[in-house]
Amino acid sequence: MGTLWFWIVAVMLTAYVVLDGFDLGVGAVYLFVARTEEERGQALRAIGPVWDGNEVWLLAAGGTLFFAFPLLYASAFSGFYLPLMMVLWLLVLRGISIELRSHSADPLWRTFFDGLFALASILLTIFFGAALANVIRGVPIGPDNYFFLPLWTNFRTGASPGILDWYTILGALMALAGLALHGCLYLALKTEGHLEHRALSTALRLWPVVIVLTCLGIPATILARPASLAYYTHHPAAFLAPLGVIAGLALMRPGLPARSRFKSFLGSCLYLTSMMVGACLGLFPVLLPAVGTTGHDLTIASAISGPHTLHVGLVWWSFGMLLALMYFSIVYWLFRGKVSQHAEGYGH
Repeated sequence: MGTLWFWIVAVMLTAYVVLDGFDLGVGAVYLFVARTEEERGQALRAIGPVWDGNEVWLLAAGGTLFFAFPLLYASAFSGFYLPLMMVLWLLVLRGISIELRSHSADPLWRTFFDGLFALASILLTIFFGAALANVIRGVPIGPDNYFFLPLWTNFRTGASPGILDWYTILGALMALAGLALHGCLYLALKTEGHLEHRALSTALRLWPVVIVLTCLGIPATILARPASLAYYTHHPAAFLAPLGVIAGLALMRPGLPARSRFKSFLGSCLYLTSMMVGACLGLFPVLLPAVGTTGHDLTIASAISGPHTLHVGLVWWSFGMLLALMYFSIVYWLFRGKVSQHAEGYGH
């Protein structure tokens, strides 16, 4: 049951990265690719019907983490409490900017909300990338299973790291570049006209950046936490994850004809999924690695809930996921195709 719930949480976090990742990416490139009022409205209509639903996966993953691995939930947020509050405020500000922009005809207020939407999206991608890098690298867990992280120390990994060091900054840059590319490919798939071509042009510039950062990130992860290779050493099938990363990078090559735009977007989805699966395989069966000498790793065995909780939770989780999958299938089917350049409100 512990292994099952580990992968349930991993699947929901991966779904969040892939689904909410493209509308975060749209926000990150919003001011650069959408330059007119018409284009900005078109970009927002491209994510309008789905952006808030995509965030459900983050809430579901957090709730599942709470009852499946309560010790991990308590320990992680003891040290990440301030970043968590910042992420929540950025999610709120991002939602407010999308909603209030459509209720104001004043150009000044629309410009303000446009900037707020872009800034919140960029900061969220940076925060999520740095947070994942902190988990992979490890934190100084104490004997009581709690920890404290300063914003930075000496920018090195080791026994006394900060939230920011060379590895977590690299993780933040990888997340920003990867999700920005993901968003550009989504806009190229869903929009038309100048916005479509500008999104594709931006994707062409971002694609080699993502390749370079990925080539740096994989060896950097091994350097920051050599134990991340342990599972790969004992289970060679795990190397399918880095192969998936390579395949995703190859498939999402921008500049393809219009009929291949969907394949490029699927390549981006494969890239993000493989990166997340690779990170989870590098951690398994550890949930939160410890650095230093005072504490110990939080593992599945040490953080798992009781059997009754897990069995009852599995029943309700299955029912909830069935409803969620039905909802997402209907929404994305109804929202298929490109958005119009001249429509009003959300969607087509």
